[in-house]
Amino acid sequence: MPISVVMPALEMAQETGKLISWLKKEGDPVRKGEPLLEIETDKAVMEIESPGEGVLGGVKAQAGAEIPVGQTIAWILNPGEAVPVEEVAVQSGRQSMRTEAPAIASETATVRPPTSAKVSPKARRLAKELSVDLGQVRGSGAGGEILASDIETAASGAKAAASPEPGTIISAIGRLMAERTTQSWTTVPHFFVVREVDAGALNEARLKIGVQVERNGLRITHSDLLVALVARVLARHPGVNASWTSNGIRTNADVNIGLAMAVEDGVVAPVITRADHIGLAQIAAQRKDLSERARSNRLRPSDLANGTFTISNLGMYHVDAFSAIIIPPQAAILAVGRISDRVVPFEGKPAIRAMLTLTLSADHRVIDGARAALFLDELVQALQSPAMWLE
Repeated sequence: MPISVVMPALEMAQETGKLISWLKKEGDPVRKGEPLLEIETDKAVMEIESPGEGVLGGVKAQAGAEIPVGQTIAWILNPGEAVPVEEVAVQSGRQSMRTEAPAIASETATVRPPTSAKVSPKARRLAKELSVDLGQVRGSGAGGEILASDIETAASGAKAAASPEPGTIISAIGRLMAERTTQSWTTVPHFFVVREVDAGALNEARLKIGVQVERNGLRITHSDLLVALVARVLARHPGVNASWTSNGIRTNADVNIGLAMAVEDGVVAPVITRADHIGLAQIAAQRKDLSERARSNRLRPSDLANGTFTISNLGMYHVDAFSAIIIPPQAAILAVGRISDRVVPFEGKPAIRAMLTLTLSADHRVIDGARAALFLDELVQALQSPAMWLE
């Protein structure tokens, strides 16, 4: 029996997906679970697996197409099996399109672009926000459906016509990041706890442990050590490894550390799961794999899911200290600055020491000041004695 390949919904409120490429050609044999195509969402380019075993046939969309969620774009067929005939009538996603199309055409032939075209809810809301006349928009979706991307194109075109000065068009990832950080900053009661740490022991651990691990072809970074130590301290502070939900506070069973990474159009935070139960070499291997796939826009949905705490390290950009915005429903995020030499008291005398500034942003609905301070204090202890915590 033919198995339909549809545009999947990988995110909440997703209405369309952009087909980037087919990884198989029409007529190629495919196995269930084998990578079949790549699509782009607001977050990244992701591989989609085949829903069944057979032969790829009836391909209806090519690279670059914006496709509504749930629409059939191909079929997995048994050898010799034909593409279902009824799919021709429902290709647009509307069963009655074949019989209704002539009537629509005759009614709108002498007027401006049809306002009777289907408009996605997101596109309708966006049109209102950007003051775009739906009657002047030509839909790029199936059957002429007007999509959010059509509204954005129309709005940017109108802006360009009104002003000859060049402007910046926000990417899908950039727009999503702007929406989510705004929502977090305006709805989550943030407070901040700051500590300075002597990073000498951390530097020594990176050199000592790094020599052992790098024999296997891995390079240990400060971020790897931070993930390992933060995860182990979080396991002792379940009130910080928690989430705010509609039903109140939820303590998370696993410690899953998101690691903020810069990509071309914004920031993503792929997750290292159960980081308190795995060794430094495994953390380094996962971090390397995630960062490489993040840079090439090839993260999978599972890479970005189920984070319980996030680390944002800007030390490599020579930032001394900063405050990060929490990623809901997580209750906290740790901002890490660079390690730099500073004159500080050491054993009763001024001394030059390698210092590091940590800033914990916490959700006051979940974490109070004392709990945040206790967590950060124990993390400082771990950073000053990393070998003991990583045994």
